[in-house]
Amino acid sequence: MSAARASGDDAPIAILWFRNDLRLDDNPALEAAVEGGYAILPVYIHAPGEGGRWRPGAASDAWRARSLQALAASLQTRGAPLRCFKGPSLATLQAIIAATGAQAVFWNRRYEPAIEKRDTGIKQALKRDGLRAESFNGALMAEPWTVETREGGPYRVFTPYWRTAFAQWRPPSAWTAPDALKGTGSGPRGVPVASLGLAPALDWDAGFWDAWTPGEAGAREALQVFVDGALRGYGDGRDRPDQVGTSRLSPHLHFGEIAPWRIVAALEAERNAALDGDIDAYVRELGWREFAHHLLHHFPKSVDEDFNPKFAGFEWADPSSRELDRVRAGRTGVPIVDAGLRELWHTGWMHNRVRMIVGSYLTKHLRWHWRHGAEWFWDTLVDADLANNTLGWQWVAGTGADAAPYFRVFNPVTQAKRFDPDGRYIARWVPELSRVPLPARFAPWEAKGRSGRPAGDYPAQPMVGIAEGRQAALDAYAAIRG
Repeated sequence: MSAARASGDDAPIAILWFRNDLRLDDNPALEAAVEGGYAILPVYIHAPGEGGRWRPGAASDAWRARSLQALAASLQTRGAPLRCFKGPSLATLQAIIAATGAQAVFWNRRYEPAIEKRDTGIKQALKRDGLRAESFNGALMAEPWTVETREGGPYRVFTPYWRTAFAQWRPPSAWTAPDALKGTGSGPRGVPVASLGLAPALDWDAGFWDAWTPGEAGAREALQVFVDGALRGYGDGRDRPDQVGTSRLSPHLHFGEIAPWRIVAALEAERNAALDGDIDAYVRELGWREFAHHLLHHFPKSVDEDFNPKFAGFEWADPSSRELDRVRAGRTGVPIVDAGLRELWHTGWMHNRVRMIVGSYLTKHLRWHWRHGAEWFWDTLVDADLANNTLGWQWVAGTGADAAPYFRVFNPVTQAKRFDPDGRYIARWVPELSRVPLPARFAPWEAKGRSGRPAGDYPAQPMVGIAEGRQAALDAYAAIRG
């Protein structure tokens, strides 16, 4: 007699393996288990080392701890408690199967190279053991291998990629999880979420939670706030860090707390002539997320190597540990750059326009390899996504697919004047400059007289001058232009 029968359950058991899909609605793996008539055993397995070199960073872990708590509460009220485990994923699944007599394992796919390879091995092993092992698309509008050029290869440029992907996309219908799930009492209890060691021992993340509510309910609330507010004027407002002009849905998307197709459906429900441009602009931003996963799947080495081989011999600078610490503390001496770095440290997030400005200063003016910035973002962003992080840093550095021309160098002072024209963003995150007259707030080293001096010990000069850094970058690029 199987463990499922011995426990008194009439239905066969399916393990629902949660990963970066921490929601119940619009969850294809859960939907398959429900429609298959299975008793559901929800499982989360903490195995960060299986992600290879890019194991989750500290900010991601802090978010995951709270998101898992929210998921556990939702599952508990539905009669199918979440069980958490630590250890190798395959061995843990096999142990649970042996203890419960489970007949199926369902999960939603991930697309990081190391995880894809691991999941392929797990599916093969489970099928050899006679299990029904199935994975589903719970994260993307178009999975990486479903969009091809006419020649049958991957795209390397966004616009033709998105034209093809958008034309063939057929959004799934929204699916609402039942209020009650058929659970099972069989098998090991697992450990509490708190025992996974995700939450920081010291509450350095305290500032995060004034701005964020991890979990499916928090994602739904963030979507509604966006629809009711920043969606109107999004096309232009998304570039203004001094305003609430973005959706702030990126961490919820990364952790799978909301499906992209539910976001699009909510926006389409608001569509009218006045909002057409704003909605199209946001959906296109989702397209960049899709493109990032497309590239990561087809070019997995890009997480560590320059996509453009022309940069193999580029003359990158070698930052000292002191210089790295200065940047991480937001003390480069360039106000808009420092504002972004401090926002990142205090909230776990940085405005996208400012990410580009920061990235340009680090990779162009300081001429640091983009990996330095990518690794820092990976550890400190609550929306740290390997595909997006890699595409973003290589794009701004000029080394990636569809990158900005590598010889284009953002002027951070000009960018600040254009996108933070009243200096409010700078004043908020660099309070030393809050009482400095507006022109000096963008470039305090240019101020004349005492009235332009910042308070406190804000750097009197930037780490690298704007004109000086730009010229040095252009000189270095000249060596590879041919």
